[in-house]
Amino acid sequence: MAGIIQRNGRWHLRMRVPQRYRLVEPRAEIHRSLRTESAREAMRRLPAAEAAILAELDALLVMGAPREPDDVFKAAVALAASRGVSYRPATELSNGPLNEILERLDMLQKSDSSKVADALLGGVDVPQLKLSDLVAEVERICAHDNRLKNSSQMRLWRNPRHRAVANLIEALGGDKPVLELGVADAKTHRKWWRKRIEIEGLKSDTANKDFSNMASLLSHYYESLDLDDPPRPYSGISIREKNAKKTRKLEIPVEWMKEKWLAPGAFDGLNEEARDILLISIETGCRQAEIHDLPSDAIVLDAEIPHLRVTFEDGDEKREIKNGSSVRLVPLVGIALAAAKRHPQGFPRYRNKRSYSNLINKFLRNRGLMPSGKHTAGGTRHSWESRLKSTGLINDDRAEMMGHSVGSARGREVYGDEMDLKRRLKLAQMVALEVPNHLK
Repeated sequence: MAGIIQRNGRWHLRMRVPQRYRLVEPRAEIHRSLRTESAREAMRRLPAAEAAILAELDALLVMGAPREPDDVFKAAVALAASRGVSYRPATELSNGPLNEILERLDMLQKSDSSKVADALLGGVDVPQLKLSDLVAEVERICAHDNRLKNSSQMRLWRNPRHRAVANLIEALGGDKPVLELGVADAKTHRKWWRKRIEIEGLKSDTANKDFSNMASLLSHYYESLDLDDPPRPYSGISIREKNAKKTRKLEIPVEWMKEKWLAPGAFDGLNEEARDILLISIETGCRQAEIHDLPSDAIVLDAEIPHLRVTFEDGDEKREIKNGSSVRLVPLVGIALAAAKRHPQGFPRYRNKRSYSNLINKFLRNRGLMPSGKHTAGGTRHSWESRLKSTGLINDDRAEMMGHSVGSARGREVYGDEMDLKRRLKLAQMVALEVPNHLK
């Protein structure tokens, strides 16, 4: 622990160097001016000064024994910050005003090691991570954020990011260091996409997803390096189509579902798990993945109100759901309850896989059970909200039932308790369909 001593009327920090830092700091004690003649002010400044010295020592440890390729650079950034300046490469400093170099030289103390000088005067090489390695590096950086994603969800996280990076590399005509990427490169990426859209008739949304993924990857990487003023090469990079019509997923009409889907023999040839996932979606408005990825204990049938538990899951059956607003209990009524009773342990055939959507849409189309070629089975979720809306249910309540953000729906802060399961059951029963005998 540090204390204070007085020298020539000024107070100084006096701190014994902990044993763990002896490899990078040969002095037994560190003294540093607190720049005040007031003992009270010196004691006020002491904790911050001690923390700054410990941060320097930690950075020196890292610079002496790096654990990851970027650690030396990160430590140099932290070390420079502890002295009140941003890290700047030597080449950049040499092209700048002489006063800045002189000011940094004045910060050096006789006892400082060469590593401190490297941090203040830009002597540490900037990391040369290549674009081709960016996704793997950001995956490492975001390990905590992605900790609840299962293997299927991680695959869905990686694939569009790998695709965005691969498209950028192709647009640039080769790989390059990430920190050399600039606005001109992002514009080249956009130009490449405009040409593809023109030739191949692709949608601008596809290109914009690429740009969004690149911006996100770069943001995470720059943040990990603690850059003081990180670049934003993809800021403002997008492709807009003035005449593009905003599309929305089509609803499956209720009468169509009752006449076509609930008719005897309609699902002959379809496996029971796929059929019952569809039936549950009709009466709950759940996203397809919220149903087929349910862990084995998330279908709760022995409660007073049978329900599905949609939430983030950890452990052997971990899964991440879309967002915090999606966490909810979903009452089971009508054909959904009957279907859930047939699968009390969930749907292992489709759990944490992405084969259900293609299979169910292909089956329904091949059997003439889709209203049009533009409809998909996911339209049941949109139909369910319309059914709730037709009862006069207000937007707030529909948002809670659907797993949407009530704050976004309301446009302001949300107060009060969440909707309880009894209220959810009452609302679900208002729109429940009659269960045909062959589906009971």
